[in-house]
Amino acid sequence: MQNEQVLSPSELIDDPVDTKAAGEESLAPQKTRIMGRISYLLAWFGGCVSIGTFAMGSSIVGTLNLLQATVAIAIGCFIIGIALSLNGAAGYKYGIPFMVQARSAFGFAGTRFPGLVRAVPAIVWYGFQSWIGAGALNAVSSTMFGFDNLIFFFVTFQLLQIGLSIFGFQGIKWLENIGSGFILLSLVYMFYSVISKYGDEITTNLVNIEGTWGAPFWAATMLFLGIYSTMMLNVSDYSRELKKGTGAGLLSIIYAMSILPCTLFMGLIGLMVSGATGVSDPIQVFSSAVDNTPLLVTTLLFIAFAQVTTNVLNNVVPPTYILMDVFKLKFRTATIVVGLAAFATFPWELVKEESSAGLQLFVQTYSAFLGPIFAVLVVDYFLLRNRTLNLEHLYNETGPYRGVNWAAIIASLLGAAVALTFSSISWYASLIPAGLTYYLLMNNWSACARFRS
Repeated sequence: MQNEQVLSPSELIDDPVDTKAAGEESLAPQKTRIMGRISYLLAWFGGCVSIGTFAMGSSIVGTLNLLQATVAIAIGCFIIGIALSLNGAAGYKYGIPFMVQARSAFGFAGTRFPGLVRAVPAIVWYGFQSWIGAGALNAVSSTMFGFDNLIFFFVTFQLLQIGLSIFGFQGIKWLENIGSGFILLSLVYMFYSVISKYGDEITTNLVNIEGTWGAPFWAATMLFLGIYSTMMLNVSDYSRELKKGTGAGLLSIIYAMSILPCTLFMGLIGLMVSGATGVSDPIQVFSSAVDNTPLLVTTLLFIAFAQVTTNVLNNVVPPTYILMDVFKLKFRTATIVVGLAAFATFPWELVKEESSAGLQLFVQTYSAFLGPIFAVLVVDYFLLRNRTLNLEHLYNETGPYRGVNWAAIIASLLGAAVALTFSSISWYASLIPAGLTYYLLMNNWSACARFRS
């Protein structure tokens, strides 16, 4: 991000160089917005086909029946829509990314804390989903050509995603928009195939069971919500690309309706197939569910393609902007570093049969830290600053937001401690303790005086 190194805060805000048009992403306030409402909805739709959602569906087998799981997913998605609209309001209004938005609450140096908390899950999911996509490509190759080499496809697939990522949001926009139709048709087909093949087992194991509407039900809503709790934090990275003119209510609906179809299909497919067969590996699942070879190849290619659309939007952009902010890297350099870091997540360990419960614990744990940060940002923007930010201060490293705002750090850690005590509903449990603590500290602690300006 060479712009921040050579321009004064006021010059940076004016953004005399249109970095978007020049093909280079920037942390400066966004002047050129490239997404209309339909394009924005399709981008979120294409970016939400997460194999992690499939794994979450597998993890609740034996806990909820099919109806309860459907309602739990729907509730989770509508909460996500509201949360995205709230925390994305600053990015939408001012054109600023998450790491700049967070400076008013955490301080310039303090943003490394929420940045790290956001980056780690993104890189882990990046590696996990790349391994799944590579497995799908390897299955296609083995079926059609007899060539079976998973490591080769993993390395090649990851390098392909790195190459796509360097094109920035222009490339992401077209990748997501074009792919959305293929994704929707493939999901409908897979859903139909699963019901056709395992209908009796699904009725026995998932429909004709009592389940529960109690605590495990609400814990399930948080699991499907937790998949997107990462994006709730850095939603400003995306909302700054949306053209102005959309109200908060409509924006909430856009988020919820773009996320709901994919989450519902993937979550229920994971639940139904794992409930019927006991298998949680999506490649094995779809290989056994589809008997027709051409359709099997199409399905596996869909799985691979879906990982690209999800990774590029959800797991590349957030850590890339964080590296740009902390280490002053250029966008393309940062995307390459993020892609290489995903190799080190050992994703082959995460896709084992016994890993479904581990992924559930992983989501609950990182949600315990993401929830408090979300609460701090929302309280900061809506209650303390009344939806008015000082851009001069947000881009002035020696101004009032210099250093660390310990009120935000303390509130986040306190919220996380409470959340970890109630791990099954960690995201929900963290919100009030973190938000209330931050509000009280900001209004009563003298050390926060310059951050209140």
